[in-house]
Amino acid sequence: MDLKGKVFLVTGGSSGIGKATALDLVTEGAQVAITGRDLDKLNVVAKEIGAFAIHADASKDEDIDKMFDQLLAKYGRLDGLINNAGVGGAWKEVDEITREDIDAIYQTNVYGAALIGARAAKLFKAQKSGAIVNIASTAGVKGFAKGTVYASSKFALRGMTQCWQAELRPHNVRVMLVNPSEVPTAFGQDSREERADEAKKLSSSEISHAILSGLKMDDRGFIPELTVWATNPF
Repeated sequence: MDLKGKVFLVTGGSSGIGKATALDLVTEGAQVAITGRDLDKLNVVAKEIGAFAIHADASKDEDIDKMFDQLLAKYGRLDGLINNAGVGGAWKEVDEITREDIDAIYQTNVYGAALIGARAAKLFKAQKSGAIVNIASTAGVKGFAKGTVYASSKFALRGMTQCWQAELRPHNVRVMLVNPSEVPTAFGQDSREERADEAKKLSSSEISHAILSGLKMDDRGFIPELTVWATNPF
């Protein structure tokens, strides 16, 4: 895909991987809308990187409607979705988890991602083109202690991605999954403050590079799944 002039929606685009990807897309000449829950932060970042701000929470149906209404009012179309919004938490032993723990994570990581993807897929099927990049995690490839809720949400996203690939390939729609290992960002921070980069761990820019590499491949091919690890984080 030639990114110049294409319209992208980046959910969770005001920090971390979403922000880095939005910035790189803008640098490539794309028109980019970003979403976020913190209005002040969202507006500052949008102005900083040259994106269009849409104040929306991926866990709320009415906000998903607003997301697409404002996007289409602004640009009239969509060429690519970076399905990046996600939350962490509920780091508990299996015998401690509650229904509320599961619901708190799944509302964004599973239900939100699925419904945002569904809205994008409807547009892409109609125009016979488009790209969806779902941002999962290495936690969606291998579980870990106290990760029942979070890891299962990313396993769910991985499964959904494979289903969408089967459904959307006949419509010339590419669906890709990116699994980052640990990246210091604002992820999981109640304050939403960005963590500082660490020399041996991945940065958001590495994940953005992986995302754009997949997008920029000629449309005749696509990378179904890409997992990115730090070489030696220890």
